Amino acid sequence: MSTETELSSVNSILGAIGQSPVSRIYQNEDKTLSYINPEIAFIHGILMDVNTDVQTEGWVFNTEYCYEMLPNDYNEINIPPNVIRLDKSDGQIYRECDPVKRGTRLYDKYKHTYKFYDSIKLDYVFLLEYSEIPTVFQRYITLRASGRAATQLVSNPKLTEMLSMQEVQARAACMEYECNQGDYTFFGTPPGTAYRSYQPYRTLQR
Repeated sequence: MSTETELSSVNSILGAIGQSPVSRIYQNEDKTLSYINPEIAFIHGILMDVNTDVQTEGWVFNTEYCYEMLPNDYNEINIPPNVIRLDKSDGQIYRECDPVKRGTRLYDKYKHTYKFYDSIKLDYVFLLEYSEIPTVFQRYITLRASGRAATQLVSNPKLTEMLSMQEVQARAACMEYECNQGDYTFFGTPPGTAYRSYQPYRTLQR
């Protein structure tokens, strides 16, 4: 069994627009960003852009709640480089601070300062490596990138329409994954709360 890789996704995009597949993306053995040809670099760039766009939405696999951060010796909090979104945990209730990411540091819009003297719990959305995300999202990213590549490189409205339909189906699969893994409920229970959702077999037991 194998999952999607950047190479297989690039080849899928190339196949969607009627181009021949490639055996590798990088020219150098150390996988530095030196591409075989400009077209492959362009396709790979589209794939990575769509990867960022999809993960920025914040899904169950790349969102972590109540991530405690401590200030450093300068009373500043450094943000991990792969964080693309953040908010204060329970920030909709308690308004003693309003943290945002500015550069690599945390900034308090409420007090207008970079200084933090106590620990703070944040909700993070991380940008993960392409190989680390679930396969269903890799397929969605590939199909979405295929549609973007077809729009920019191929003047074929029918192809773009067909890829859009496949993208919608892949998006539905991602939403199914999100609902199953997230165990969400309209009761609004906070993260980490034990809650057993309704099971259809209970009706048969009555």
